[in-house]
This record gives sequence, structure tokens and C-alpha cells, in this order.
Amino acid sequence: MPFALSAIHWRQSAWYFCYFAFVGAFAPYFTLYLQSLGLSAAAIGTLMSLMLAMRLVAPNVWGWLADHLGHKALIVRASAVLSAAGFALFFFVRDFRGLFAAMAAMAFFWSAALPLVEALTLARLEGSAERYGHVRLWGSVGFILAVLSVGALLDRMPIRSLLWVNIGLLATIGLCAWLLVDGPADAPRRQPEPLRQALLRRPVLALLAACLLMSAAHGPFYVFFSIHLVNHGYDKTTVGALWSLGVVAEIAVFVGMPRLMRAWSLRSILVASFAAAVLRFLLIGWAADAVILMALAQLLHGATFGANHAGAVAMLNRWFPASQQGRVQALYGSASFGAGGMIGNLVSGAAWESLGAGPTFTLGAGFALGGLLLAWRGLPSAAPTMR
Repeated sequence: MPFALSAIHWRQSAWYFCYFAFVGAFAPYFTLYLQSLGLSAAAIGTLMSLMLAMRLVAPNVWGWLADHLGHKALIVRASAVLSAAGFALFFFVRDFRGLFAAMAAMAFFWSAALPLVEALTLARLEGSAERYGHVRLWGSVGFILAVLSVGALLDRMPIRSLLWVNIGLLATIGLCAWLLVDGPADAPRRQPEPLRQALLRRPVLALLAACLLMSAAHGPFYVFFSIHLVNHGYDKTTVGALWSLGVVAEIAVFVGMPRLMRAWSLRSILVASFAAAVLRFLLIGWAADAVILMALAQLLHGATFGANHAGAVAMLNRWFPASQQGRVQALYGSASFGAGGMIGNLVSGAAWESLGAGPTFTLGAGFALGGLLLAWRGLPSAAPTMR
């Protein structure tokens, strides 16, 4: 049962809930605050891209530090305090340079936390990685509640109130971070393979490259899905409902991951998630007039994000020891959500105006197809341990 979690696991769940509640309050609405300051679209795009840019480098710095200190929870706490301090600068600056400095500071420290908490969670599950989804699903719950409630709040309150909402959520992340504890140390075993050498193994490279392509495939979706639907006559209530449907599907997959992982190999789960992504983005690009097909496409989010992410995290957990998990999860985040996200955003932005909606989402499907081929050919059917 997803709710049968120990007190230790509830600490992780509470952190995920607050972390992704902040994402739900920040990502969809902060551009509206920046717009209210009179910034141009280019300036807003530059500021928001800092969140992705920092995920390319910063997590690897923090992951290396946490693995070498042996205290991941301590780094997560420091990240919470320092990212809140960086965000607090938004209360005092309104010009582009000041906003750039505030966003860079917040994003640098913010990007430290998630890969380390992923590693802490997997350590706390003590070999039961299939239960990861039961903990992680609370992040999806936090996200959807924040998206809906903050949107309703901003219909009634001035846009500057968004700053208070976000700083409050960052404070709750800090409180939850203080409850986290480091996982048990690795049992005595032979010296693990050097990390750099292990990362060059074909299955690891194939997994990281495939996950990069999956994030790139989602670029057109995250940037243009709402615009695409509105252009096809959907009202904003329906757009919000379709977004929410995708997150509900994601939660359902996280709940069902233990059964999925008992029935299928991790390789099969990942291959199926890439195949679902090809279908999903073709549907969005070419069948937007059919609301039933858009609902189906959003239900596939459970596979293209939920199953793909949970499967990749579990596979990396099998391959690498706890002493390397901070760096490995950071590298996964940088390659997929950092580099892949930036590639997807840039390609979709360039294609949207020159090619149109259908070809742009087809490019997303093409990225997913590339990931499918990498997963099919590069991942072993029974993932060997590299510890």
C-alpha cells in the first residue's frame, strides 16, 4: 500500500511534497511576475533558463561534496537555507541585473537538493527500490495542489503575493530538510569500481543518453502545450484539467511501480515508456482538435515521465553503491533535466515559429524514438550490478 510508509519514509515524502509544491507555484506563474515588472520576453526567457543552466553544473558539485563528506542530509539542509536566501533577493530587486543575480543564486543552491534526496530515499528503502514511487508520488500531489491553489489565489490577489507564497514554501522545504537523516552506510564489500570508469560502461552511457533524449522530447510539451491547446479553441479551464490529468496519471504509475517492477524488467519498463512518448507527442502535434485524444496523450504522461524516471533511478541505484549515489543521481539530473531540457526548449522554440505546431511536436517524438533505440540496444535485459 502506498500509504503504509514508516516514519522515516514519511520524512522523505513530506520533503518531496513541499519541494514540488514550490515547483508548482514557481514554474507556471513566476513568468507572470517578471512580466509585471515590464521585462521583455527575451529577458524573461533568459532568467527562467537559469534554472536549467544551473542543473547542468551545480548538482555535480554538490553531489561530489556530499559523497566525499558522507553527509548528504547536511548538504540538503544547507541548500534549503541558501536557496531561500537567494529567493529573498527578489523582494529587493526589480532591474534585470538584480533579478539575474537573484535567480542565479537561488537556482545554484536549489539544484543541489533533489539528486541528494533521491539518493537518501533509495538508501532508506534499503534495496526495495520498487517502493520509490510510493514516496515520490507525494511530490506529484504537492505539485498539482500548488498549481491549482496558486492559480486561484492569483485571480484574487496581486501578482506580487506570489513572492510570499514561494518564500513560504521554501521555508517549509527547509523544515522538512531538517528532518532528513543520512541512510545506512554500505555493507563491507570489495572496493567499488572507480566512478569515472563505471560511467563509461555501455549500459550507463546508453541510459544517460536515452534519458537526455526523453527530456528533450518533452521540451515542446512544457513550452508550448498550453499555447497549442488555446490555439485550437480550448478554454483555460480545460487546459488546466488536461495538465492535472497528466499529473494524476503520474501518481497512479508511482503507486503501481512495485507491481510493474515485479512483472517487467527495468529495461522493458524503460523501452515501453519511450514507445509511449513517441505516440504521445505525435498525438499532441497532429490530433489537438480531438479532446479524447488529448486526454489519452496526457494519461501517457504516467509512462513518459513517471515510469521512465522511476525506472532510471532504480536502475542507477542497482548499478552504483551508496557512496557514489550523490554524484550519480546528480549526473542523471544534469544530463536529463538539465542538458536534455535545454536542448528540447531551444529546438522547440526555434521550430515553433518556422515549422509550426505539428512538426515541432514531431521533433519531440523523434527525440523519444532516438531514446527508444538507445534503450532497446544499449540496456541489458537483466541489469547487472556494477558495485
